[in-house]
Amino acid sequence: MSVISRAVESLVKPSVVRMLLAWERRESGVAYDLTSPAVHEDPYDTYRRLQEVDPVHRLRLVDAWVLSRHRDVAAVLRDHRRFGNSGRVLVETVSLSLLNLDPPEHTRLRTLVSKAFTPRAVAKLRTHVEEVTAGLLDAVAGKERFDLIAALAYPLPVTVIAEMLGVRPRDMDRFEKWSRTLALSVEPMLGRDQIQRVKAAAEEAYQYFETIIAERRRAPQDDLVTALVAAEEEGDRLTHEELLSVMLLILVAGNDTTRNLIGNGMLALLRNPGQLRRLRDQPELLESAVDELLRYDSPIQLNGRLALEDIEIGGKRIRARQLVISIIGAANRDPEAFADPDVLDIGRQDNNHLSFGRGIHYCIGAPLALLEARIAFAALLDRFATIRLAAEPRHRESAVLRGVEHLWIEVEPSRR
Repeated sequence: MSVISRAVESLVKPSVVRMLLAWERRESGVAYDLTSPAVHEDPYDTYRRLQEVDPVHRLRLVDAWVLSRHRDVAAVLRDHRRFGNSGRVLVETVSLSLLNLDPPEHTRLRTLVSKAFTPRAVAKLRTHVEEVTAGLLDAVAGKERFDLIAALAYPLPVTVIAEMLGVRPRDMDRFEKWSRTLALSVEPMLGRDQIQRVKAAAEEAYQYFETIIAERRRAPQDDLVTALVAAEEEGDRLTHEELLSVMLLILVAGNDTTRNLIGNGMLALLRNPGQLRRLRDQPELLESAVDELLRYDSPIQLNGRLALEDIEIGGKRIRARQLVISIIGAANRDPEAFADPDVLDIGRQDNNHLSFGRGIHYCIGAPLALLEARIAFAALLDRFATIRLAAEPRHRESAVLRGVEHLWIEVEPSRR
């Protein structure tokens, strides 16, 4: 995931939005409204229109270029030499370290953090993730109806990440609140109140992390925070500011994306009951199913980079220092890259989705997100003989992080 926020002190007035969208439409025959609740609810018709009419599109709302074809998006995500992260305008005082750095600083930080998220390191967490999942589902045992987001999709990744960061169980509510608020920092347009909320949450989180860091200095443990503190104490490997920003990044990136993967994935299966039955009948398809759910409705829809030099894409001239937004959600539904892209197929082979990115910024937490999602879906299918959608969900007001606020389901327990 990569931050694309250009903070604005007040939201653009509706009349100005309409004018800019009309300008886009006259220029290209299509407009992309990042602020539209209808687009947040279902962006895929807009994405397809962009692909068909103007795949390299000038976005006037935030003065950027928008890419919607798989080949263009994949090329930009891989090319850190011509499309960089450094120097972008983020929410003032909030740094998400790895997301807005280029080599060599990015390489140094990623090397330090990646040790906690290698497939081998994550595999050691399997038993614990299964225990956390089982405990969360035990809490709704006997209920015929519950909100899957509140019951499992959100608390599972939050609990795991909180433990990795040394958060005390009694502080979990505060941790969840910070995570929700800081997730706003990746949005491309923020209002004055949102900016202040993000700043306040970041300051509170920093103060809390200072306490944890001090505890690890006094009593080192075999955990991620101790390893990061040791690197900070070496001086040339990690500054104190970098240590705090890395912990903030893990807090934000490790929670909302996995929540959205589980929520979006279950919603897709419930709306495609044939595929849900297929997964029950063929549990060996679990891995390919999670990959397909990532492709079909990606938790991260947009990724932003700055052009580091003048570049031509699709006959359009992009100038140095202009923002380039890659629509991952559109690329994952590109008919040039996927057969029947709007069809959910949990057995899909050669699934070249871009939901975890590409190149040096490939999602460092991907192994953990995959582990948590696979365990969550396996546990749900094992616990419940039937799962039905109890109410139509509403998606969150977000252009970048795609997910539903609630997912109410009706269940019947399995006979075990």
